[in-house]
Amino acid sequence: FKETGMTLTALNCNGNPLHPDQEVRNKHGNDVKVAIQLAALLGAGRVVTMSGTPGTNAAATLPAWTVMPWDSAYLDAQDYQWNEVAIPYWKDIQARAADADVKVCIEMHPHNIVYNPATMERLATTIKATHVGAEMDPSHLFWQGIDPVLALKKLGGLVYNAAAKDTRINAAAKVNGVLDDRFTRVPSDAPGVVGLGGLYTLSKWPKDSSWDFVAVGRGHDLAFWTEFMRAIKVIDPDMAVNIEHEDQELDRLEGLRFAADTLIRAANGA
Repeated sequence: FKETGMTLTALNCNGNPLHPDQEVRNKHGNDVKVAIQLAALLGAGRVVTMSGTPGTNAAATLPAWTVMPWDSAYLDAQDYQWNEVAIPYWKDIQARAADADVKVCIEMHPHNIVYNPATMERLATTIKATHVGAEMDPSHLFWQGIDPVLALKKLGGLVYNAAAKDTRINAAAKVNGVLDDRFTRVPSDAPGVVGLGGLYTLSKWPKDSSWDFVAVGRGHDLAFWTEFMRAIKVIDPDMAVNIEHEDQELDRLEGLRFAADTLIRAANGA
């Protein structure tokens, strides 16, 4: 890394450490623990991961995202997910991270128990976090209607790391909204299939989607990204902001160049 002028700022092991399928849960849950040890040995100091999603009860075999629990049945599921599964696991991760002096940065990602500032603060408060906080990836906040700059100001020093990825809200969102269930299965033997642990694979993105991930600057303008970088600087002037490329309309190098150009101009203006 030194020879190329690169710095290793974090390790990433996104998965579902709370999955009700024991095979997936054991693998992904242990990956976070191993990543903490490895980050300490490498001097990276940070591990980026997701908070995970349990099932609705101890007999569940599939994860279930409990959101908007207007019916008390969903509150029952939420209580189980947080009190019986998530909190014990994350208390253990907090202890391991503190012992290794590594910051664990949770990506606030829908279909996880932590998906917005409120759930991030709830987890951090409950486990008395000193080494578990947030990774600020604005792309997953945009399509929820969250202003990432206001989220940064709300979370403050609880943000340990940042990712740079943009989201474009499409015209279809005006008809179908942003909660889009039109994803389809990809055969397990299909070329390029992405495994997600155990029997599970990444689904195919819907056509005429409500929103898409795009390169930085293709969903929100330079003025937004300048404010974003300014808010990051207030929290930690040395915080790494890592480009994440998922723009299906640009190849990898083209997407990285576009994002890097936007971020450099935004940082210079921040």
